[in-house]
Amino acid sequence: MPKIKMPRHSPSLDMTPMVDLAFLLVTFFILTASFRSPEPIQVITPSSTSDKLMPENAVLITISPSGEVFYSVSGNEVRKKTLKRMASKYKINFTEKEVDEFGRMGSFGVSMQNLGKFINTEPQRRDKFPSKGIPMDSINNQLKDWIQYGWIEGMTKYKELKDEAESAGRAVKAEPLRFAIKADGNSNYIIVKEVIKCFTDLKIYRFNLLTNFEKGPND
Repeated sequence: MPKIKMPRHSPSLDMTPMVDLAFLLVTFFILTASFRSPEPIQVITPSSTSDKLMPENAVLITISPSGEVFYSVSGNEVRKKTLKRMASKYKINFTEKEVDEFGRMGSFGVSMQNLGKFINTEPQRRDKFPSKGIPMDSINNQLKDWIQYGWIEGMTKYKELKDEAESAGRAVKAEPLRFAIKADGNSNYIIVKEVIKCFTDLKIYRFNLLTNFEKGPND
C-alpha cells in the first residue's frame, strides 16, 4: 500500500501583534518622556570617580569658564511660583504669558532687570543673548534670593506630592529638593566660593558638586 505524503507548508509567524506592541511602546515613551532643556553655556566639569547621578529635583547653579553664574530649579509650577516671588520683591511685573514661558525654560544667567527681555527672546536665539550672569554681590545678591525662593517653592511642592501619595496609600515617588553646583574645570575658585557662601548664608550646608565620571584603575 503506497505511503501517503503529507503536504509540507513553510512555517509562518504572524508579526501583527508584535508590530502593534512596538508602536504602543514608542507612543508611550514619546508621550511620557520629558525633554531636557538646552543649556545656555557649555561647561566641562572636573572628573572624579563618584558615580552619583544629578538629582532630579534640584536647584542647580552653573558657573561658566569666565565666571558667569546661571540658575535653574526643577518643575514647571515651582519655576513659575519662584519667578512670582522674585517679581514681587524686585517690583517687576511679568505677564501671564511671560510667566508661563519662564516655567518652560531651563537655566538662565541674567539679572531681574533683563529677565523680561530674555524671556521674550526666541528660544533658538537665547544662546546669543548677552548673559552676564546673575548678580551676587553684597549689595545686590539676586542669586541668594533665587536659591531661597526656589528652596521654599520646591519643598512646598514636594510636601504636597508626599501628602497626596500618603493619603491615597501610594508610595512616595517624589524626592526632596536638593542643591547642586556645576562649575567648569577652569572656573575661578573665588566665584565658586561666593556661590557656596550664598548657600551657607541660607543655612544650606549639603549640596552636590557635579563632576564627570572618571573610571578607576580597576574598571
